[in-house]
Amino acid sequence: MPATQAFLDHAAFFVRDIAPHLVFFRDALGMTVVKVDGDPQAPRQVWLDGGLQLIQNADFAGPEGRFGHLGLICKDVPAAIAAAIAHGGQPIAKGPHWLEMPDGLLLEFLPEKKA
Repeated sequence: MPATQAFLDHAAFFVRDIAPHLVFFRDALGMTVVKVDGDPQAPRQVWLDGGLQLIQNADFAGPEGRFGHLGLICKDVPAAIAAAIAHGGQPIAKGPHWLEMPDGLLLEFLPEKKA
């Protein structure tokens, strides 16, 4: 029996420059920005509808975005964290709801938002 139930809230990717990615996702796929971190004209991060998060990293030199982390909505965040630790997850300095799994996968555990 699982410790809790969870589902994907968002997947985060590092990109060198957010602006051209926003144009693509808006113009080609009809996605809209639902949250911005920083100046809206030059954001550090943006979240698009559908669960995509883009994080600007000017030092990124790859030809495409690279994975940042998975944000997981959990019915019971403490149980999910305990289960992840039991499977080798390690707390990281980002905060108490962040873990790194043995292969380097970063997980952010988020509570359900009750309506």
